[in-house]
Amino acid sequence: MLGRDRGIVNDRERGPGQAEPNAERDGSAWWVAARLTVGAVLRTAFRVRVAGAGNIPKEGGALLAYNHVSVLDPIAVSLAAARRGRVVRFLALAELFEHGWVGWGLRRTNQIPLRRGLGDWTAIEQVAEALRAGSLAGMSPEGTVGEGAALQPGQRGAARIALTASVPLLPVGVWGTQRRWPKEGLHWRSPVRPVLAVAVGPPIPVSGHPRNRPRVLALTERLMADLQEAVVVASRLAGEDYGGGPGHEGAQGTDTATPLG
Repeated sequence: MLGRDRGIVNDRERGPGQAEPNAERDGSAWWVAARLTVGAVLRTAFRVRVAGAGNIPKEGGALLAYNHVSVLDPIAVSLAAARRGRVVRFLALAELFEHGWVGWGLRRTNQIPLRRGLGDWTAIEQVAEALRAGSLAGMSPEGTVGEGAALQPGQRGAARIALTASVPLLPVGVWGTQRRWPKEGLHWRSPVRPVLAVAVGPPIPVSGHPRNRPRVLALTERLMADLQEAVVVASRLAGEDYGGGPGHEGAQGTDTATPLG
């Protein structure tokens, strides 16, 4: 079966309202409403396929680290987590929480605000606190939306956050969102309903001190290697061949936590 050698098993299809039961309650009513509306729109625009959702823990904290090929990626990751009955809290700049409907949605779905001007470690501790409380958090170690041909250099923030919170890292490959909303912006080229594929890799256990540079570099290298494998599985699930090769540069980049989008 697709991805079995990577611990990524293709899930059977579920409808948008058929998440597995779970006791998660983080803004659950608003999150369900968002999933049933925004999720329904995404399922109308894409043919959604998910592999490896069983790698997402049913309870407890974990950091979902996904590749970034579109501003739609967080929604795709959320749909995969919903199959386990889980809510994902993404990092977003604090000023977005004050912007009209966007801010209202971020507040109601309990996303994580990051304030400009705070030190890197303050931002890291903000996310780690939510993870220690049992939440799932999501971020892209690449930092910005890329072209998709290869992974961008991995920033060290994801490793530092996971080590600070002592929670596992889950590599999440996303493919197909860029067919509708790439880095250049929204477009409506064929196909009418491209495949959107999400592949969740096995959790990466973490150990060590978040200020131990060699440990952080090694964990970042491991994350980016596993993330690339997840992207390969996602691209094949979408009927394409990623073939990006080791385009990332592992532990390069900065220590900053990466906000949504």
